Amino acid sequence: MSAPPVLTVMARWPAAGRCKRRLSGDLSRTLSLATAGDRAARIQRRLCAHTLAVCRELQAKGHIQLQLAVSGLGPRRAQRWGQTLGASTTVLQGQGSLGCRLRRQTLRTHRGQRGGGQLMIGTDLPGLSCHALIEAIEMLKGKDVVLGPASDGGYWLIGLGQAVLNHPELWPFSGIPWGGESVLATTLQCCSQAELSTGLLCEQQDIDHLRDLKPWLAL
Repeated sequence: MSAPPVLTVMARWPAAGRCKRRLSGDLSRTLSLATAGDRAARIQRRLCAHTLAVCRELQAKGHIQLQLAVSGLGPRRAQRWGQTLGASTTVLQGQGSLGCRLRRQTLRTHRGQRGGGQLMIGTDLPGLSCHALIEAIEMLKGKDVVLGPASDGGYWLIGLGQAVLNHPELWPFSGIPWGGESVLATTLQCCSQAELSTGLLCEQQDIDHLRDLKPWLAL
């Protein structure tokens, strides 16, 4: 029986002024800079806790191997933070663009030869559920690349099947306009050019700006 896929959660340390800067900028229109930064950090902290709670449930049931990839902290503090969140493995994201950091985590999984493929998500997903991640895991069994579209034109999840992990030259992390509205479209184009089969999950809403919070505040 093959090992379950590695699910890497890409998380930034929720410190005021060092995370959720676009959200903090929106909040600063009605709050002081210090208060806006603190509010944004609190939102980031809650999003991280929610994401890890969902992932821990899947890990406990044997669906995934959970890994936390941290930015904004040194190795020791990152390990302590990972322990408080219940991550079985905590690593650093390292420097570079998002594409570089995603590639670095994928290389780590590839070199570990743990099987089952690689899934990566962020922590900006208040609507994240076990059901959505299980759907991604099942889809990855029959597709080379699985993507979860985000409403801003990016993606909230990317998954690479085991066969693709053995071919780093095919990984769709280069030439992507990170942070723009065409991230998903360009990634799909890269996959098509590399003749990789793709599967799309349901669209989800990232929390980047204050307007993104309104649907959740209304619940």
